[in-house]
Amino acid sequence: MSSDDKPAETVIVGNYVEMEAEEGKPKDIKTRLSSFLWHGGSAYDAWFSCASNQVAQVLLTLPYSFSQLGMVSGILFQLFYGLLGSWTAYLISILYVEYRTRKEREKVNFRDHIIQWFEVLDGLLGKHWRNVGLAFNCTFLLFGSVIQLIACASNIYYINDHLDKRTWTYIFGACCATTVFIPSFHNYRIWSFVGLVMTTYTAWYLTVASLLHGQVEGVKHSGPAKLVLYFTGATNILYTFGGHAVTVEIMHAMWKPQKFKAIYLLATLYVLTLTLPSAVAVYWAFGDMLLNHSNAFALFPQSPFRDMAVILMLIHQFITFGFACTPLYFVWEKAIGMHECKSLCKRALVRLPVVIPIWFLAIIFPFFGPINSTVGSLLVSFTVYIIPALAHIFTFKSASARQNAVEQPPKFVGRWVGSFIINIFIVVWVLIVGFGFGGWASMVNFIHQIDTFGLFTKCYQCPSPILAPQMLNATAPSPHHHPHGH
Repeated sequence: MSSDDKPAETVIVGNYVEMEAEEGKPKDIKTRLSSFLWHGGSAYDAWFSCASNQVAQVLLTLPYSFSQLGMVSGILFQLFYGLLGSWTAYLISILYVEYRTRKEREKVNFRDHIIQWFEVLDGLLGKHWRNVGLAFNCTFLLFGSVIQLIACASNIYYINDHLDKRTWTYIFGACCATTVFIPSFHNYRIWSFVGLVMTTYTAWYLTVASLLHGQVEGVKHSGPAKLVLYFTGATNILYTFGGHAVTVEIMHAMWKPQKFKAIYLLATLYVLTLTLPSAVAVYWAFGDMLLNHSNAFALFPQSPFRDMAVILMLIHQFITFGFACTPLYFVWEKAIGMHECKSLCKRALVRLPVVIPIWFLAIIFPFFGPINSTVGSLLVSFTVYIIPALAHIFTFKSASARQNAVEQPPKFVGRWVGSFIINIFIVVWVLIVGFGFGGWASMVNFIHQIDTFGLFTKCYQCPSPILAPQMLNATAPSPHHHPHGH
């Protein structure tokens, strides 16, 4: 480390010294308990936040993606996008530390201010970058929240089908609106821990239940059969590992943000131990039946274990809704000048308008499964892969910027040259495969869902007693795809 990096390091930690000094004071039981459950800022908290935020309802749609991709491609895409996602999360963390250090050298204080990704882009690259970053990030988080709402309705229906899915969406929209009371990511400590326990249970439930169930009669594994399906499936996996649009906010909630670098990779490795066995096992057991069931729960017989998994996923979706929505609340607060307001109730009140469009969109497009791929290709591709990679190249394009960088790239990737080559590869790959082919495929699939079910559909993919038995619980088959195995 060069000598001019040393002061920077102290500056970064500088602001946190006060926080840690406060930590040291003796406390009564109540304050201790509250800080244990509520105020998280350690590296472990960040790991829990990343891991529990990365995989939520996507766990249930991955077997559906495997049926579109086939076993080999499914496994390879998960490993590949897992690595890609970890690399771009690392880039985001480097840009954050760079921005923060430059600002703190100018004596800017972030005591009551939560740094967000668009501000990092603004500080390092100017307002055009900020606007593009802000537009993509907000749209992605908006639809991320919409997907959580749709998933809630889709899952609860498997326990209680007395109400249709649209009514459940109304109910869960109201429940999710309570996230306006959670001030920031510091306060998700107990939630992210609980959330991770829940996804772990669900993933292993899917794995074990599939193995115990065994293969269905005459099971076929015909994927990949159609190009449209292949790229739709690949894009859903791109979406799975693109959960780090909230990386900057999670980092900002840490007491020592520069420890974040490896955390995302470790979180991804853990997530792979959940997504790979569950998707492989469910696809092995049910094969092509999954093409018509985007929610894996639909294929399992009702049992206390399944109901438990459904309920845990519901609670987890509520938490993930908070994760996706909290950065939107921050943006909205900054836009109307309420961000540094001390009163929690006032802030909660001004946050409410953010929840309304989310609610509305979840009722218009209740296509659980196809909507993930569409959001993946059109939004995640830019927000999480292309923009961070380009921002890293442009921030450090001059020799002086590279020399004065707070963090030098690691040796094993080949320092700056290696980093830039990886970045260019990511931009080209994601543009062509993720945005190009993926966008085409998922839009074709999405429009097909609208043609078949219509907007505002009351109960997407629900079994209907009047329809012929083979249509039971079927998704709109993708174009030119004839369902079999029913």
